[in-house]
Amino acid sequence: MKRLGELFWAFFRIGALTFGGGYAMIALLDHECVEKRQWLTADELMDITVVAESTPGPIAINCATYTGWRQAGLAGAVSATVGIVLPAFLLFWGLSFCFEELLDLPVLEWAFRGIRAAVAVLVLEAGAKMLLKLRKKPQGRSLRTGLAAVGFGLALLARVLGWPISTIELMLLAGIAGVLLFRETPAGKGAETP
Repeated sequence: MKRLGELFWAFFRIGALTFGGGYAMIALLDHECVEKRQWLTADELMDITVVAESTPGPIAINCATYTGWRQAGLAGAVSATVGIVLPAFLLFWGLSFCFEELLDLPVLEWAFRGIRAAVAVLVLEAGAKMLLKLRKKPQGRSLRTGLAAVGFGLALLARVLGWPISTIELMLLAGIAGVLLFRETPAGKGAETP
């Protein structure tokens, strides 16, 4: 029962302190679930993020559900999922009573401009942490890190220039590149050279 409460409150805090969706939450998920509580390894969080991006639903909810399941089964999955969703639900429910009045406040627009900048920094921080963790892999680290950095740079450039490439297309291209670069050879070693 204690673990369910820990899951709920950990994910409630993440949900309450993050604006900007799943990518912005990755840095907080890393801090809370990997560094602080050690519920997941850095590799597991990266894998969960990839799978969560590929499956229907928000990334943060999928990550919370998986982490909760790993820690306490179905009850843990429910506890973590409710924890991460509840802050946004309560916020929007409360705002629904005064939404029209809030739209006219210039201070709200200014605040959201600042929040958008902070979200961009959180997303970049999460990407940088993942790149650094890839670099720590012993086998083929320079190739993996280089591939991830080039992919991240191209994805960022595509967004800045407004190129019509979807997240799904990026994930498919990265998956194909991963299969080609890291597949097992008959000798049992990766196709890459260190």
